[in-house]
Amino acid sequence: MYHKIGFIGLGLIGGSIAKAVRQYFPDYEIIAFDKNRETLALATQESLIHVAATSIDDNFKGCSYIFLCAPVSYNTAYLKQIAGYVDDGCILTDVGSVKTNIHEEVEALGLEEHFIGGHPMAGSEKSGYVNSKAMLIENAYYVLTPSAKVPEEKTERYRKFVEALKAIPVILSYKEHDYVTGTISHLPHIIASSLVNFVRDTDTEEEMMKQLAAGGFKDITRIASSSPTMWQHICLKNKENISRILEDYIATLQEAKRTVDAGDERGLYHLFDSSRSYRNSIPESSAGPIKKAFAVYCDIIDEAGGIAAIATILASNNLNIKNIGIVHNREFEEGVLRIEFYDEVSSSRAADLLQKFRYIVYER
Repeated sequence: MYHKIGFIGLGLIGGSIAKAVRQYFPDYEIIAFDKNRETLALATQESLIHVAATSIDDNFKGCSYIFLCAPVSYNTAYLKQIAGYVDDGCILTDVGSVKTNIHEEVEALGLEEHFIGGHPMAGSEKSGYVNSKAMLIENAYYVLTPSAKVPEEKTERYRKFVEALKAIPVILSYKEHDYVTGTISHLPHIIASSLVNFVRDTDTEEEMMKQLAAGGFKDITRIASSSPTMWQHICLKNKENISRILEDYIATLQEAKRTVDAGDERGLYHLFDSSRSYRNSIPESSAGPIKKAFAVYCDIIDEAGGIAAIATILASNNLNIKNIGIVHNREFEEGVLRIEFYDEVSSSRAADLLQKFRYIVYER
């Protein structure tokens, strides 16, 4: 059957979904609008899109799906512009990480029979169309938040479409989505950023905390390096949930403080034992809202050219290193050298390759 897919915004997420559509449904027609003319030109040059729309116009009539892939704060504005081009068979969706605001706007515009919110839980430290790739959403959870009036047939059609793009669909109400992501995604980013700032503000004059911070500290605060603008917008759009979640989390910290103050041996053991058990029960098989780090640790002798030799081995086998460095604080780490990669496949290949060259390798 003929299908036309429309995209409003063709950045990292929009571009990646469009590339997945092109890969698995090569006969589908793809229409895209983006403020960046260079993006549209590149997408046309790569034969990803059939029509590069310079405005939201009649090109979007007759679409089976229209994806709103602009930043969260802009998608609600685009709703009004696209409303006139949404026909009975069209599923209107978005890719934002906060859902309440856009669902309320959909209801106000009378678009509930067409709208199913979407949130692919995938991303990258890099942004823009040039960094998009079809496999970005592969094996990533893709949350669907159907409007109250959308027919079940449309929800099921969208669910099957997401599965066909190799993502993992999960259906939630938009309110549940914002509470869940507020806890497992938005709260950790606030904690990480606050913890980094706390260390900065309480460090010694010689900055010994900064100098000794490595290993576990850098792992748990890695997400503090995310885009400040994006997280500013997310917190503003989901502020009611985040405020309530922060209040509950602060209460758990206060309880931990009481346990420490009381010297409660049993309570302290339970704190660490229960958290270890629950964390170890979290599945590793699927991507979640916070991108996993793929790192290999290995032992090397302190000699000239040691790191260069490893880099040469990896480069000659077309393995792209994301980050590399000596681990000075190895209190909780094995291995002298930490090598980080962009994906799990590269990390696994690198470990196998280095072991063949007689390096002692530790995977995490």
